[in-house]
Amino acid sequence: MKKYKVVGIGNAVVDVISRAEDTFLNLMGIEKGIMQLVEQDRGQTLYAAMEGRVQTPGGSVANTIAGVGTLGLPTAFIGRVHDDALGHFYADAMTKEGIDFVNAPVEGGELPTSRSMIFVSPDGERSMNTYLGISAELGPDDVDEDVTKQAEIVFLEGYLFDKDKGKDAFLRAARTCRAAGGLAGIAISDPFCVERHRGDFLTLIANEMDYVIGNEAEIRSLYQNDDLDGDLKAVSDICPLVVCTRSGDGVTIIREGTRTDIPVEKIVPVDATGAGDQFAAGFLYGLATGADMELAGRMGCVAATEVISHMGPRPEANMQALFRQKGLI
Repeated sequence: MKKYKVVGIGNAVVDVISRAEDTFLNLMGIEKGIMQLVEQDRGQTLYAAMEGRVQTPGGSVANTIAGVGTLGLPTAFIGRVHDDALGHFYADAMTKEGIDFVNAPVEGGELPTSRSMIFVSPDGERSMNTYLGISAELGPDDVDEDVTKQAEIVFLEGYLFDKDKGKDAFLRAARTCRAAGGLAGIAISDPFCVERHRGDFLTLIANEMDYVIGNEAEIRSLYQNDDLDGDLKAVSDICPLVVCTRSGDGVTIIREGTRTDIPVEKIVPVDATGAGDQFAAGFLYGLATGADMELAGRMGCVAATEVISHMGPRPEANMQALFRQKGLI
């Protein structure tokens, strides 16, 4: 029996969320609906302009791990924060949520804890402006092999692929987990990240990954066939399990050549932040508990629907109770 069902490795980012009209986005030069990396000065300017800020521990895979934890599974997160106020807020908040936050805040150095200023438009679309700070410096030395060996499933965040040390951290985590009989997989995270590192992504998926999760744009970016079915087949030819979310058009899962399509109920989101992260949480819960792919996909969809019904990237409902209500467990 392993100590952890799911261990995540990714950016440890404090999410700072507020509502904003489209006119405000235009005034501040913020491109709507995408994630932009910003420098420290720009981050401070945007932070000061936010009204009614809500501050939560975030980061894509960290949000997923938190979601898995709310479903009652033992989890851990490997991430890097600074020994500053935001860093201690992040570490303490993760611990209070029952997640083993593996890495102590780093003392010294000049890079502060990472933060993302997220502006939510009236239509629920989110515009993310992320200052990566110290989290982007995560490397193989931050990966505790005693943790990854004790993981049934490891989940990696594609955003960290922008630096060689992040790639090395992924390899160390994936290989130690798999050598101990676990599964390793990746969230593609962003099509622009794929464009910068397409060859390395495909090599990692083909040789080191047991599963891959991405949205339609991310899956399409891997092979660029201009045909989703063609891209899905190409990815499934090199990876045993491929999961593709398509917003209101449902979810497609291909496992060992068998395709499963799960429809979703279209709703207008209050805040789309965390939809993909919580889909992954529900799906990984299903994978970790032996559910078939249709059930695991439905779990992911229920988790995603819950999180877009309110502000913030993490569940507010009792997810175990919600799953029981929906007949999923």
